[in-house]
Amino acid sequence: MENPSHVISKNLKKIRNENGLSLDAVSKLTGVSKGMLGQIEREEVNPTITTILKIANGLKISFTSLLSEKEADVKTVELKKVSPIYDDTQKWRSYPLFTFEDSRPFEIYHVEADSGMVMSSEGHIKNSEETITVYEGELTLSIEENTYTIPKGNSIRFKADVPHKYENNGSEMTKMHMIIYYPK
Repeated sequence: MENPSHVISKNLKKIRNENGLSLDAVSKLTGVSKGMLGQIEREEVNPTITTILKIANGLKISFTSLLSEKEADVKTVELKKVSPIYDDTQKWRSYPLFTFEDSRPFEIYHVEADSGMVMSSEGHIKNSEETITVYEGELTLSIEENTYTIPKGNSIRFKADVPHKYENNGSEMTKMHMIIYYPK
């Protein structure tokens, strides 16, 4: 995705119009201010991961429903051409490689987490699962009361509809691939 602001704007307007929702109604459902929603639709801001998650969770849609573009039968992705989505501190960069589609209910990300990064998720939509493979550095993942350390070369899969937290407690950047699956 070369211009995420444009795609998010277009998809938010489309989803809002298909459901007959005003900006006020979307604001009440998501907890995102009407002003911020308007700025997103006018492409005046590039929303953070937290804002996109609030919109997706409030509208009960997948995260990448706001990021997806109609895709061809074959698609190659050059990481250097994918614009990242940042957390509030910009220490977490999530590159959407393959986005959700009705026929493929999952999304795949390349993620980079700087040393000292901490990011929390309230959880994704009901029954979603997340799979992470770390290929550089180490990830500490807290899922509700349990904490897991995933070193380079290892993977983890978990029910992602519960609160969870990602941390890079190491001295080097952590790089990983993340797949989020949304069962029907």
